[in-house]
Amino acid sequence: MNLKQSFGLLLLVLSTLTSFAQRKGYWDQKVDYTMEIDVNEKTFQYDGKMKLKYSNNSGQQLHKVYFHLYFNAFQPGSFMDERLKNIADPDARMVTNIGTKEKPVRQSRISVLTPDQIGYQKIESVKYRGSEVAFKEDGTILEVTLPSAINDGETVEFDLTWKAQVPEQIRRSGRNSKEGVAFSMTQWYPKMAQFDEFGWHLDEYVGREFIAPFGNFDVTIHINKDYVIGSSGKLQNPAEVKGYVRNAKIKTKNNKATWHYKAENIHDFAWAADPKFVVDSAKSKGGVTVYTVFLPTDKEVTDNWKTALGLATEFFDFVGERFGAYPWNTYTVVQGGDGGMEYGTATLITGGRNLKGLVGVIFHEAAHSWYQQLFGINETVDEWMDEGFTSYIEEVANTELFEKPTARALNPIGSAYTSYFRLAKSGLEEPMSLLADYYNTNFAYSIQAYSKGGVLAEQMGYIIGKQNLNKTFLNFYDYWKLKHPTPNDFKRVAEETSGINLKWYFNLFINTTRTIDYAIANVSDKSIEIQNKSNLAMPIDLLVEYEDGSKELFYIPLREMRGEKPAEQYDIYQGVKRTVLTDWFWTKPTYSVPVSKKVKKAWIDPTQRLADINYDDNAYGL
Repeated sequence: MNLKQSFGLLLLVLSTLTSFAQRKGYWDQKVDYTMEIDVNEKTFQYDGKMKLKYSNNSGQQLHKVYFHLYFNAFQPGSFMDERLKNIADPDARMVTNIGTKEKPVRQSRISVLTPDQIGYQKIESVKYRGSEVAFKEDGTILEVTLPSAINDGETVEFDLTWKAQVPEQIRRSGRNSKEGVAFSMTQWYPKMAQFDEFGWHLDEYVGREFIAPFGNFDVTIHINKDYVIGSSGKLQNPAEVKGYVRNAKIKTKNNKATWHYKAENIHDFAWAADPKFVVDSAKSKGGVTVYTVFLPTDKEVTDNWKTALGLATEFFDFVGERFGAYPWNTYTVVQGGDGGMEYGTATLITGGRNLKGLVGVIFHEAAHSWYQQLFGINETVDEWMDEGFTSYIEEVANTELFEKPTARALNPIGSAYTSYFRLAKSGLEEPMSLLADYYNTNFAYSIQAYSKGGVLAEQMGYIIGKQNLNKTFLNFYDYWKLKHPTPNDFKRVAEETSGINLKWYFNLFINTTRTIDYAIANVSDKSIEIQNKSNLAMPIDLLVEYEDGSKELFYIPLREMRGEKPAEQYDIYQGVKRTVLTDWFWTKPTYSVPVSKKVKKAWIDPTQRLADINYDDNAYGL
C-alpha cells in the first residue's frame, strides 16, 4: 500500500469513528465523592460526612441541585409502601401473608416497621462554597437552593453531614438479611441526582432502579474491628483490616477498624459487612481480580462459591472479548441484599444457592458491569436496555462457560422468547418504553425488561445479521463507554455498522405492543405464498427443500430497511444457494416467492430468532 492509499484509509477510518462518536453537543456532569462514615453496629446507625466536587458541563447555569435519600423509602406511608399496598402483584420479598392459604392477605413489610427498624437519612447541614445553604427534604429527594449559580464549566464543592439508620432488610439495602448478613449497604449515601439533556432525574424511590453521574469515590468506613467488608472499589489498606491478608495487623481506634476504598469512573458505590464473612479471590487472564465475600455456612456452599469464583474470572475474559474490555481492575461479589443487584465494580447477591443458581446470578450481575455500570443507562426509563441486554450477555456466557454444549444453539436466548410470547398472549403487556415504575403489574415489567429487551437484541441480529450484531456491541463499547447513552444511540451505531435503517423496528417493538405473526399460506409448483397476519412487518428468511433434495434460502428484505443483511454463517445454511428477492412493502399483507421445482419442505426462519408468536404455521411439509 502506498502513502497516498494509507492516508486515504486513515481518513476513512477517522470519518467512520466520527460517525459513531457521541452525538453533537453531548455532555456529562461529573462528581467526585470523599466520604467518611462511623458505624454503630449495635443500633444500625451511622454518622456520615461528605465532600463533593460537582462539575457542571451542561452549557447552562444551575440554581438548584438535588440529591437522592433512598433510605427514606423504608418508612410507613412512603411511595414504596403505598405501591406495595396497591399493585396487583407486589414483590413477594416485600410483603407478608397475614391471611390464610385459601384467602391470602398481603401486607407491606414497610407498613409495620417500628421507629427503630425504619430507614432514614437525616441531613444535618449542607455547605456550598464553604457556606451553609438552605435545603429541603421531600421524601427520597433532597432539594438544595443555591445562593449563587453554578456556571457552565465550573466545578464547585459541597459539604454534607448526615445521620442515618439502616432499615430492616426489605429491598436491596438493609440489615439482618434472611441469610444472616448484618449490613447490606446500597444507596446508603446522599447521592447526587443526574442532570442531563432531559433535565433533572428526580424519581421518587418506588422500587425500580437508578441513574447517576460518573465520578470518583474515596470512602472511609469506621466499623467494629470484628467485621469484614466486601465493597465497590479497591481496598487501600488490606493489611490493617480483617479478612484480606493472612496475619494482618488490624489497626483499631475505640475498638473500630478503618476501611479505606477508592474507585474511579463509577456511578454507584456499595458495600456489605458481617463478622462471619470470608474472602477469596482469583485473577482472570485479562488481569481482573475477582473477590468473593460470603458466609461459609457449610461445605457445599463453600465449594459452590469456590467453583463460581473460577467461572467468574472466565466470564470477564469472555465478555470482555465479545462486548468490550472491562475497564476496572477489580470486581467484588458480596453475599447480601435480597437477590442480586449491580453496583460500581461490585454486586450484592444472595448466597445460599445451588451451583447453577449461584453462577447464574453472578453472571447476570457481572454482566451489568457493561449494561448498566459501564454504560450509564437510565434504568428508570430504559429498563429493557439495562436488564434485557444484561440478560442477553448472561445467557450467551452461561451457554459457553457453564453448559458448554457440543453444538451451539441457533438462538442462544430461546427461553427469553418463550417468556416474551407468554406476556404477548396474556393481555397484560404494556409498551416497553413505559417508565419502569409505572407498569400495572410486576409480571409485565419483569418480562418486558428481562426477556423482551433480550429478544430485541437477538432479533436485531436476525435483521442486520449475526456478525453485524456482534460488531455493533463492540462499536457501541468503543464510542459510548463510561458515558450515558440512550437506546437511540445504540440504534444509530447498529445502523452505521450494518448500513440498515432500524427506525421502524425500534419504534414498533419498543413503543407499541404489536406482535409478529407470519404464516406459509399456500404452496404450489410455481410459488410459495407468505402472509403477514399481524401488524408488525419484518424481513423474511425462507429455507426451501425441494423434492430432489436440493435447498434454497430465499431472503426477502423489508423496504423500510433500505438495505440487506449479508449471508449468515449458520451450519443449516452452509452449501445452500441464497436468493435475494425484491423487498416487501409493509403495506402489502402477502408476498409470493417464485420457485422452479417441486417443494418438499419450507421454513420461515429456521433459526427461530424471528419473534413470531405462532410458530405452528411457519413451516410446510414438516
